[in-house]
Amino acid sequence: MTQSDTRWMGVGSATGPDAETAGTRAARAALRDREDSRLIVLFGNPRHDLISVLRGVTKVTGDVPLVGCSTAGEFTGAGPIFDGVVVAVLGGSGFQFETRAVEGISRRPREVGAEATESAASLPGGGHTAMLMVMDGRAERQEEVLRGAYDTLGATIPLIGGCAAPSPADDTAFLLHDGKVLTDALVTVAMHSEAPFGIGVAHGYEPVGDPILVTRSGQGRIMELDDRPALDVYLDRLGGPDDAYRDPEAFALFALEHPVCVDRRSGREARLISGADFATRALMSPADIPEGGTLWLSSSSAGTLLDSAASARADAVRPLDGEPLGMLAFDGVGRMMMLGTEFGPENEIRRLAGDDPDLPVAGCYSAGEIARTRGINGFHNYAVAVLAVG
Repeated sequence: MTQSDTRWMGVGSATGPDAETAGTRAARAALRDREDSRLIVLFGNPRHDLISVLRGVTKVTGDVPLVGCSTAGEFTGAGPIFDGVVVAVLGGSGFQFETRAVEGISRRPREVGAEATESAASLPGGGHTAMLMVMDGRAERQEEVLRGAYDTLGATIPLIGGCAAPSPADDTAFLLHDGKVLTDALVTVAMHSEAPFGIGVAHGYEPVGDPILVTRSGQGRIMELDDRPALDVYLDRLGGPDDAYRDPEAFALFALEHPVCVDRRSGREARLISGADFATRALMSPADIPEGGTLWLSSSSAGTLLDSAASARADAVRPLDGEPLGMLAFDGVGRMMMLGTEFGPENEIRRLAGDDPDLPVAGCYSAGEIARTRGINGFHNYAVAVLAVG
């Protein structure tokens, strides 16, 4: 636990077969008998019964506002906690939080984004603000959610967060708000602090070859690249294996390691290729790939991925008055798979935690990341998005 005179942050984790017990243990480790907690952030593996996890956490935290999501893995500054529970607690008189949950994100993403961020109107003036957002990772028009947030907030409040990872068993992603487990939803926290918040984001993917013109796209699909079927251009340029041209599983495995990059005002961002339509030879992506724009194929290495984690941390800490009280991190699950067992997530987490082994860090592997300090967008794939709490 790290604290100032008026603010503190604690992180706890637990594993084990009993979901309720794991929730209770993680919450106790995060609180350490402090009584002035203001916000609970919970990351839980969807293999657990998350209702039971919530029951265990709230045995300890009571009616303190709680938000969170299902994950593809969790971590603290000490390392990964797969199939476990991670609890972060922010407390003290120097914080104020307003939470909200809105369902129906698949049907009306922009409206949900606007409604869920209206909670910022309840924050006091002065001080420092940020908006934490977690949404269903299965949503097809995720960037529309952020456009809705911009409709409400403009560019004045920075955004941070990620997308709930679905369960491998039934492809259901879960959002947590107070005592409820939700699907098809967006959960937000309007945050106010006496001290600054810092946000950093980076991905570590580099463009390969010449840019490619997106000649036809829309509705989550890229139909044509350079006036040719997008699937064939993508695989031809990358030298894809023969079975990826016709087999969905082979294509999915290949595409996981080969996102595309698009230009945004904030920089060049990585975008997931989530599947292919073999009948129409189209590529599919949950992110917006605008027609008439350009994209790049990309590559990465363990070194560039690890360097990007250090870069995201440095950008997040830079605005603070000194060292952070703690950090929240949303790390793309594709990055974890790329690092694999040879380099291990421990090395990336070490770069996020920095030189202080006792710094409270709570993170999850997510199905999409949110980080915006300026502009309209802020949706990312294959990135690590970091909130440093001053």
